[in-house]
Amino acid sequence: MSKKLLAGVFFALILIFSLAANPQEDAMAAAERKDFAAELKIVRAHALEGEAWAQSDLGAMYDNGNGVPQDYVQAATWYRKAADQGDARGQCDLGIIYAVGKGVPQDFTEAIKWFQKAADQGDARGQCDVGIEYEYGNGVPQDYAQAATWYRKAADQGNVYAQANLGEMYVNGEGVPQDYAQAATWLQKAANQGNSDAQATLGAMYATGEGVPQDYAQALNWYQKSADQGNAFAETWLGWAYFNGNITTQDYAQAMAWYQKAADQGNSNAQLSLGIMYENGDGVPQDYAQAMAWYQKAADQGNPDAQYNIGIMYYFGYGVPQDYSQAMTWYQKAADQGDADAQFDLGVMYENGNCIAQDYVQAYKWFDIAASLYSAINEASRDKAVAGRDHVAALMNPEQIAEAQNLAREWKPAPSGQ
Repeated sequence: MSKKLLAGVFFALILIFSLAANPQEDAMAAAERKDFAAELKIVRAHALEGEAWAQSDLGAMYDNGNGVPQDYVQAATWYRKAADQGDARGQCDLGIIYAVGKGVPQDFTEAIKWFQKAADQGDARGQCDVGIEYEYGNGVPQDYAQAATWYRKAADQGNVYAQANLGEMYVNGEGVPQDYAQAATWLQKAANQGNSDAQATLGAMYATGEGVPQDYAQALNWYQKSADQGNAFAETWLGWAYFNGNITTQDYAQAMAWYQKAADQGNSNAQLSLGIMYENGDGVPQDYAQAMAWYQKAADQGNPDAQYNIGIMYYFGYGVPQDYSQAMTWYQKAADQGDADAQFDLGVMYENGNCIAQDYVQAYKWFDIAASLYSAINEASRDKAVAGRDHVAALMNPEQIAEAQNLAREWKPAPSGQ
Protein backbone atom coordinates (compact mmCIF):
# COMPACT_ATOMS: atom_id res chain seq x y z
CA MET A 1 0.00 0.00 0.00
CA SER A 2 1.39 3.38 -0.98
CA LYS A 3 2.29 6.05 1.56
CA LYS A 4 -0.30 8.30 -0.05
CA LEU A 5 -3.04 5.70 0.47
CA LEU A 6 -1.96 5.03 4.06
CA ALA A 7 -2.12 8.73 4.82
CA GLY A 8 -5.64 8.87 3.39
CA VAL A 9 -6.77 5.95 5.55
CA PHE A 10 -5.16 7.52 8.60
CA PHE A 11 -6.92 10.85 8.16
CA ALA A 12 -10.21 9.07 7.42
CA LEU A 13 -9.92 7.19 10.72
CA ILE A 14 -9.19 10.42 12.56
CA LEU A 15 -12.30 11.96 11.01
CA ILE A 16 -14.44 8.95 11.98
CA PHE A 17 -13.22 8.98 15.59
CA SER A 18 -13.65 12.75 15.72
CA LEU A 19 -17.23 12.48 14.54
CA ALA A 20 -17.93 9.64 16.96
CA ALA A 21 -16.56 11.54 19.94
CA ASN A 22 -19.20 13.19 22.13
CA PRO A 23 -17.66 15.53 24.68
CA GLN A 24 -20.94 15.92 26.60
CA GLU A 25 -21.25 12.16 27.04
CA ASP A 26 -17.56 11.97 27.99
CA ALA A 27 -18.10 14.64 30.62
CA MET A 28 -21.15 12.81 31.99
CA ALA A 29 -19.20 9.56 32.16
CA ALA A 30 -16.36 11.28 34.03
CA ALA A 31 -18.86 12.77 36.48
CA GLU A 32 -20.50 9.39 37.09
CA ARG A 33 -17.17 7.84 38.01
CA LYS A 34 -16.40 10.96 40.09
CA ASP A 35 -13.35 11.80 38.00
CA PHE A 36 -13.96 15.52 38.38
CA ALA A 37 -10.55 16.49 37.04
CA ALA A 38 -11.34 14.79 33.73
CA GLU A 39 -14.82 16.28 33.69
CA LEU A 40 -13.45 19.77 34.37
CA LYS A 41 -10.93 19.50 31.53
CA ILE A 42 -13.68 18.66 29.04
CA VAL A 43 -16.28 21.05 30.37
CA ARG A 44 -14.05 24.09 30.76
CA ALA A 45 -12.68 23.82 27.23
CA HIS A 46 -16.14 23.64 25.67
CA ALA A 47 -17.61 26.29 28.00
CA LEU A 48 -14.91 28.73 26.90
CA GLU A 49 -15.85 27.95 23.31
CA GLY A 50 -19.38 29.11 24.14
CA GLU A 51 -21.19 25.76 24.22
CA ALA A 52 -24.26 26.11 26.46
CA TRP A 53 -24.31 22.54 27.78
CA ALA A 54 -20.72 22.95 29.00
CA GLN A 55 -21.41 26.34 30.55
CA SER A 56 -24.30 24.83 32.47
CA ASP A 57 -22.12 21.91 33.57
CA LEU A 58 -19.33 24.23 34.67
CA GLY A 59 -21.83 26.25 36.68
CA ALA A 60 -22.93 23.03 38.39
CA MET A 61 -19.33 22.11 39.19
CA TYR A 62 -18.80 25.48 40.90
CA ASP A 63 -22.20 25.18 42.58
CA ASN A 64 -21.35 21.80 44.11
CA GLY A 65 -17.61 22.22 44.53
CA ASN A 66 -16.81 19.29 42.27
CA GLY A 67 -13.28 19.55 40.89
CA VAL A 68 -13.14 23.25 41.75
CA PRO A 69 -13.50 25.25 44.96
CA GLN A 70 -17.20 25.85 45.64
CA ASP A 71 -17.99 29.31 44.32
CA TYR A 72 -21.60 30.42 43.96
CA VAL A 73 -20.66 33.62 42.14
CA GLN A 74 -18.85 31.62 39.46
CA ALA A 75 -21.77 29.18 39.38
CA ALA A 76 -24.21 32.03 38.73
CA THR A 77 -21.92 33.47 36.05
CA TRP A 78 -21.75 30.24 34.06
CA TYR A 79 -25.43 29.40 34.55
CA ARG A 80 -26.28 32.82 33.15
CA LYS A 81 -24.10 32.28 30.07
CA ALA A 82 -25.96 29.04 29.36
CA ALA A 83 -29.35 30.53 30.21
CA ASP A 84 -28.82 33.48 27.90
CA GLN A 85 -28.37 31.00 25.06
CA GLY A 86 -31.72 29.40 25.88
CA ASP A 87 -30.34 26.34 27.66
CA ALA A 88 -33.25 25.09 29.80
CA ARG A 89 -31.02 23.42 32.37
CA GLY A 90 -29.00 26.61 32.80
CA GLN A 91 -32.22 28.60 33.11
CA CYS A 92 -33.55 26.31 35.84
CA ASP A 93 -30.27 26.33 37.74
CA LEU A 94 -30.02 30.11 37.48
CA GLY A 95 -33.58 30.33 38.79
CA ILE A 96 -32.64 28.22 41.79
CA ILE A 97 -29.60 30.40 42.45
CA TYR A 98 -31.92 33.41 42.63
CA ALA A 99 -34.54 31.58 44.68
CA VAL A 100 -32.09 30.67 47.43
CA GLY A 101 -29.81 33.69 47.09
CA LYS A 102 -26.54 31.88 46.40
CA GLY A 103 -23.96 34.05 44.61
CA VAL A 104 -26.66 36.63 43.87
CA PRO A 105 -29.15 38.51 46.05
CA GLN A 106 -32.26 36.42 46.68
CA ASP A 107 -34.85 37.51 44.14
CA PHE A 108 -37.96 35.40 43.53
CA THR A 109 -39.04 37.60 40.64
CA GLU A 110 -35.80 36.80 38.82
CA ALA A 111 -36.12 33.15 39.84
CA ILE A 112 -39.54 32.67 38.29
CA LYS A 113 -38.50 34.61 35.19
CA TRP A 114 -35.87 31.98 34.44
CA PHE A 115 -38.06 29.07 35.49
CA GLN A 116 -40.75 30.37 33.14
CA LYS A 117 -38.30 30.58 30.23
CA ALA A 118 -37.44 26.90 30.70
CA ALA A 119 -41.09 25.95 31.21
CA ASP A 120 -42.13 27.73 28.03
CA GLN A 121 -39.72 25.47 26.14
CA GLY A 122 -41.61 22.47 27.51
CA ASP A 123 -38.90 21.64 30.04
CA ALA A 124 -40.47 19.49 32.77
CA ARG A 125 -38.13 20.68 35.49
CA GLY A 126 -38.90 24.31 34.66
CA GLN A 127 -42.62 23.57 34.68
CA CYS A 128 -42.36 21.96 38.09
CA ASP A 129 -40.36 24.91 39.43
CA VAL A 130 -42.98 27.36 38.14
CA GLY A 131 -45.60 25.28 39.92
CA ILE A 132 -43.66 25.50 43.17
CA GLU A 133 -43.43 29.29 42.95
CA TYR A 134 -47.18 29.58 42.38
CA GLU A 135 -47.94 27.15 45.20
CA TYR A 136 -45.95 29.17 47.72
CA GLY A 137 -46.45 32.62 46.21
CA ASN A 138 -42.77 33.29 45.60
CA GLY A 139 -42.31 36.06 43.02
CA VAL A 140 -45.94 35.71 41.93
CA PRO A 141 -49.28 35.87 43.74
CA GLN A 142 -50.05 32.55 45.40
CA ASP A 143 -52.28 30.63 43.02
CA TYR A 144 -52.99 26.95 43.65
CA ALA A 145 -54.82 26.52 40.35
CA GLN A 146 -51.78 27.78 38.43
CA ALA A 147 -49.54 25.57 40.54
CA ALA A 148 -51.63 22.51 39.73
CA THR A 149 -51.64 23.38 36.02
CA TRP A 150 -47.85 23.57 35.85
CA TYR A 151 -47.39 20.49 38.03
CA ARG A 152 -49.63 18.55 35.66
CA LYS A 153 -47.59 19.61 32.60
CA ALA A 154 -44.43 18.37 34.28
CA ALA A 155 -46.07 15.29 35.79
CA ASP A 156 -47.34 14.19 32.39
CA GLN A 157 -43.70 14.16 31.29
CA GLY A 158 -42.78 11.93 34.22
CA ASN A 159 -41.25 14.55 36.53
CA VAL A 160 -41.27 12.82 39.90
CA TYR A 161 -41.45 15.98 42.01
CA ALA A 162 -44.38 17.31 40.01
CA GLN A 163 -46.17 13.99 40.35
CA ALA A 164 -45.69 14.04 44.11
CA ASN A 165 -46.75 17.68 44.42
CA LEU A 166 -49.82 17.20 42.24
CA GLY A 167 -50.80 14.20 44.33
CA GLU A 168 -50.56 16.29 47.50
CA MET A 169 -52.73 18.99 45.92
CA TYR A 170 -55.43 16.41 45.23
CA VAL A 171 -55.14 15.18 48.84
CA ASN A 172 -55.67 18.71 50.18
CA GLY A 173 -58.04 19.99 47.50
CA GLU A 174 -55.72 22.89 46.68
CA GLY A 175 -56.11 24.23 43.13
CA VAL A 176 -58.08 21.10 42.21
CA PRO A 177 -61.13 19.41 43.72
CA GLN A 178 -60.17 17.12 46.58
CA ASP A 179 -59.91 13.69 44.99
CA TYR A 180 -58.18 10.88 46.85
CA ALA A 181 -58.30 8.53 43.86
CA GLN A 182 -56.48 11.08 41.68
CA ALA A 183 -54.10 11.74 44.56
CA ALA A 184 -53.30 8.04 44.84
CA THR A 185 -52.69 7.79 41.08
CA TRP A 186 -50.09 10.56 41.05
CA LEU A 187 -48.52 9.63 44.36
CA GLN A 188 -48.14 6.04 43.16
CA LYS A 189 -46.27 7.23 40.06
CA ALA A 190 -43.89 9.28 42.20
CA ALA A 191 -43.54 6.58 44.86
CA ASN A 192 -42.59 4.05 42.20
CA GLN A 193 -39.76 6.39 41.20
CA GLY A 194 -38.53 6.43 44.80
CA ASN A 195 -39.89 9.80 45.98
CA SER A 196 -39.93 9.52 49.77
CA ASP A 197 -42.60 12.17 50.35
CA ALA A 198 -44.99 10.41 47.97
CA GLN A 199 -44.20 7.07 49.60
CA ALA A 200 -45.01 8.47 53.05
CA THR A 201 -48.34 9.97 51.96
CA LEU A 202 -49.25 6.85 50.01
CA GLY A 203 -48.59 4.82 53.14
CA ALA A 204 -50.98 7.03 55.08
CA MET A 205 -53.64 6.57 52.39
CA TYR A 206 -53.36 2.80 52.55
CA ALA A 207 -53.59 2.99 56.36
CA THR A 208 -56.87 4.95 56.19
CA GLY A 209 -58.28 3.55 52.95
CA GLU A 210 -58.55 6.97 51.29
CA GLY A 211 -58.37 6.68 47.51
CA VAL A 212 -57.16 3.08 47.74
CA PRO A 213 -58.47 -0.05 49.44
CA GLN A 214 -57.38 -0.07 53.09
CA ASP A 215 -54.33 -2.30 53.24
CA TYR A 216 -52.14 -2.29 56.34
CA ALA A 217 -49.41 -4.36 54.69
CA GLN A 218 -49.13 -1.82 51.88
CA ALA A 219 -49.21 1.04 54.39
CA LEU A 220 -46.34 -0.48 56.32
CA ASN A 221 -44.45 -1.21 53.10
CA TRP A 222 -44.59 2.39 51.89
CA TYR A 223 -43.87 3.83 55.33
CA GLN A 224 -40.80 1.62 55.53
CA LYS A 225 -39.54 2.54 52.04
CA SER A 226 -39.86 6.23 52.85
CA ALA A 227 -38.42 5.95 56.35
CA ASP A 228 -35.44 4.01 55.03
CA GLN A 229 -34.61 7.14 53.01
CA GLY A 230 -34.67 9.23 56.17
CA ASN A 231 -38.07 10.85 55.60
CA ALA A 232 -39.04 12.30 58.98
CA PHE A 233 -42.79 12.13 58.33
CA ALA A 234 -42.59 8.45 57.45
CA GLU A 235 -40.38 7.78 60.46
CA THR A 236 -43.01 9.43 62.67
CA TRP A 237 -45.86 7.47 61.11
CA LEU A 238 -43.87 4.26 61.39
CA GLY A 239 -43.28 5.02 65.06
CA TRP A 240 -46.99 5.67 65.46
CA ALA A 241 -47.81 2.32 63.79
CA TYR A 242 -45.54 0.40 66.16
CA PHE A 243 -46.78 2.39 69.17
CA ASN A 244 -50.45 1.72 68.50
CA GLY A 245 -50.11 -1.75 67.05
CA ASN A 246 -52.95 -1.14 64.63
CA ILE A 247 -51.25 -1.89 61.32
CA THR A 248 -48.45 -4.05 62.69
CA THR A 249 -47.46 -5.74 65.94
CA GLN A 250 -47.22 -3.31 68.84
CA ASP A 251 -43.56 -2.76 69.67
CA TYR A 252 -42.61 0.16 71.93
CA ALA A 253 -38.89 -0.30 71.26
CA GLN A 254 -39.44 0.05 67.51
CA ALA A 255 -41.78 2.98 68.12
CA MET A 256 -39.17 4.72 70.23
CA ALA A 257 -36.44 4.07 67.67
CA TRP A 258 -38.42 5.56 64.77
CA TYR A 259 -39.73 8.48 66.80
CA GLN A 260 -36.16 9.24 67.84
CA LYS A 261 -34.95 9.32 64.22
CA ALA A 262 -37.67 11.78 63.25
CA ALA A 263 -37.32 13.85 66.42
CA ASP A 264 -33.60 14.24 65.80
CA GLN A 265 -34.53 15.77 62.43
CA GLY A 266 -36.77 18.27 64.20
CA ASN A 267 -40.16 16.71 63.51
CA SER A 268 -42.41 18.21 66.19
CA ASN A 269 -44.96 15.37 66.17
CA ALA A 270 -42.19 12.84 66.80
CA GLN A 271 -40.83 15.02 69.60
CA LEU A 272 -44.33 15.19 71.08
CA SER A 273 -44.69 11.41 70.82
CA LEU A 274 -41.35 10.82 72.56
CA GLY A 275 -42.52 13.12 75.33
CA ILE A 276 -45.71 11.09 75.74
CA MET A 277 -43.77 7.83 75.94
CA TYR A 278 -41.47 9.23 78.62
CA GLU A 279 -44.36 10.80 80.54
CA ASN A 280 -46.34 7.55 80.63
CA GLY A 281 -43.40 5.16 80.84
CA ASP A 282 -44.35 3.36 77.61
CA GLY A 283 -41.46 1.03 76.84
CA VAL A 284 -39.07 3.23 78.84
CA PRO A 285 -38.77 4.13 82.53
CA GLN A 286 -41.15 6.99 83.33
CA ASP A 287 -39.11 10.17 83.19
CA TYR A 288 -40.86 13.53 83.52
CA ALA A 289 -37.65 15.47 82.84
CA GLN A 290 -37.21 13.73 79.49
CA ALA A 291 -40.90 14.18 78.75
CA MET A 292 -40.68 17.91 79.44
CA ALA A 293 -37.52 18.25 77.34
CA TRP A 294 -39.18 16.71 74.28
CA TYR A 295 -42.44 18.58 74.82
CA GLN A 296 -40.47 21.81 74.97
CA LYS A 297 -38.71 21.11 71.66
CA ALA A 298 -42.06 20.50 69.97
CA ALA A 299 -43.78 23.41 71.72
CA ASP A 300 -41.04 25.79 70.64
CA GLN A 301 -41.99 24.92 67.05
CA GLY A 302 -45.59 25.83 67.80
CA ASN A 303 -46.98 22.31 68.24
CA PRO A 304 -50.28 22.90 70.11
CA ASP A 305 -50.50 19.39 71.58
CA ALA A 306 -47.04 19.78 73.09
CA GLN A 307 -47.95 23.22 74.42
CA TYR A 308 -51.04 21.76 76.05
CA ASN A 309 -49.05 18.89 77.58
CA ILE A 310 -46.57 21.35 79.09
CA GLY A 311 -49.57 23.14 80.58
CA ILE A 312 -50.71 19.84 82.12
CA MET A 313 -47.23 19.21 83.56
CA TYR A 314 -47.24 22.62 85.27
CA TYR A 315 -50.87 22.39 86.38
CA PHE A 316 -50.33 19.12 88.23
CA GLY A 317 -46.64 19.55 89.05
CA TYR A 318 -45.42 16.57 87.05
CA GLY A 319 -41.62 16.77 87.16
CA VAL A 320 -41.78 20.53 87.72
CA PRO A 321 -42.99 22.69 90.61
CA GLN A 322 -46.75 23.17 90.35
CA ASP A 323 -47.28 26.54 88.71
CA TYR A 324 -50.75 27.67 87.62
CA SER A 325 -49.36 30.78 85.92
CA GLN A 326 -47.10 28.67 83.67
CA ALA A 327 -49.93 26.24 83.07
CA MET A 328 -52.17 29.05 81.91
CA THR A 329 -49.47 30.47 79.64
CA TRP A 330 -49.10 27.17 77.80
CA TYR A 331 -52.83 26.43 77.74
CA GLN A 332 -53.31 29.85 76.15
CA LYS A 333 -50.76 29.14 73.41
CA ALA A 334 -52.46 25.87 72.55
CA ALA A 335 -55.99 27.28 72.86
CA ASP A 336 -55.18 30.13 70.51
CA GLN A 337 -54.32 27.57 67.82
CA GLY A 338 -57.60 25.71 68.29
CA ASP A 339 -56.74 22.97 70.77
CA ALA A 340 -60.13 22.17 72.32
CA ASP A 341 -58.68 20.47 75.41
CA ALA A 342 -56.62 23.54 76.20
CA GLN A 343 -59.66 25.75 75.63
CA PHE A 344 -61.72 23.68 78.06
CA ASP A 345 -59.00 23.81 80.70
CA LEU A 346 -58.67 27.56 80.24
CA GLY A 347 -62.39 27.78 80.89
CA VAL A 348 -61.93 25.84 84.13
CA MET A 349 -59.10 28.11 85.25
CA TYR A 350 -61.13 31.27 84.57
CA GLU A 351 -64.14 29.75 86.30
CA ASN A 352 -62.17 28.83 89.43
CA GLY A 353 -59.83 31.82 89.44
CA ASN A 354 -56.65 29.75 89.36
CA CYS A 355 -53.74 32.24 89.48
CA ILE A 356 -55.94 34.93 87.93
CA ALA A 357 -59.04 36.87 88.85
CA GLN A 358 -62.19 34.79 88.43
CA ASP A 359 -63.72 35.74 85.07
CA TYR A 360 -66.99 34.12 84.02
CA VAL A 361 -67.05 35.94 80.67
CA GLN A 362 -63.72 34.39 79.67
CA ALA A 363 -64.75 31.03 81.12
CA TYR A 364 -67.99 31.04 79.11
CA LYS A 365 -66.12 32.08 75.96
CA TRP A 366 -63.60 29.24 76.15
CA PHE A 367 -66.17 26.61 77.11
CA ASP A 368 -68.32 27.71 74.17
CA ILE A 369 -65.45 27.61 71.66
CA ALA A 370 -64.33 24.21 72.95
CA ALA A 371 -67.87 22.85 72.66
CA SER A 372 -68.09 23.91 69.01
CA LEU A 373 -64.73 22.28 68.17
CA TYR A 374 -65.52 19.12 70.11
CA SER A 375 -68.79 18.72 68.19
CA ALA A 376 -66.98 17.24 65.20
CA ILE A 377 -64.67 14.89 67.08
CA ASN A 378 -65.92 13.91 70.54
CA GLU A 379 -69.52 14.00 71.69
CA ALA A 380 -68.71 13.24 75.33
CA SER A 381 -66.19 16.07 75.50
CA ARG A 382 -68.66 18.39 73.78
CA ASP A 383 -71.26 17.61 76.45
CA LYS A 384 -68.69 18.32 79.16
CA ALA A 385 -67.85 21.71 77.62
CA VAL A 386 -71.55 22.57 77.25
CA ALA A 387 -72.10 21.67 80.89
CA GLY A 388 -69.23 23.95 81.89
CA ARG A 389 -70.63 26.78 79.80
CA ASP A 390 -74.13 26.33 81.21
CA HIS A 391 -72.80 26.23 84.76
CA VAL A 392 -71.05 29.60 84.49
CA ALA A 393 -73.99 31.04 82.54
CA ALA A 394 -76.16 30.49 85.62
CA LEU A 395 -73.78 32.78 87.52
CA MET A 396 -73.79 35.55 84.90
CA ASN A 397 -76.15 38.39 84.02
CA PRO A 398 -77.54 38.77 80.45
CA GLU A 399 -75.02 41.47 79.51
CA GLN A 400 -72.09 39.25 80.50
CA ILE A 401 -73.53 36.32 78.56
CA ALA A 402 -73.99 38.50 75.47
CA GLU A 403 -70.40 39.73 75.76
CA ALA A 404 -69.06 36.18 76.11
CA GLN A 405 -71.09 34.96 73.14
CA ASN A 406 -69.79 37.82 71.03
CA LEU A 407 -66.18 37.03 72.00
CA ALA A 408 -66.72 33.37 71.08
CA ARG A 409 -68.18 34.31 67.68
CA GLU A 410 -65.28 36.63 66.91
CA TRP A 411 -62.57 34.14 67.90
CA LYS A 412 -60.39 32.80 65.10
CA PRO A 413 -57.52 30.34 65.47
CA ALA A 414 -54.02 31.75 65.26
CA PRO A 415 -51.89 30.60 62.32
CA SER A 416 -50.26 27.23 62.89
CA GLY A 417 -47.02 27.48 64.81
CA GLN A 418 -47.84 30.73 66.59
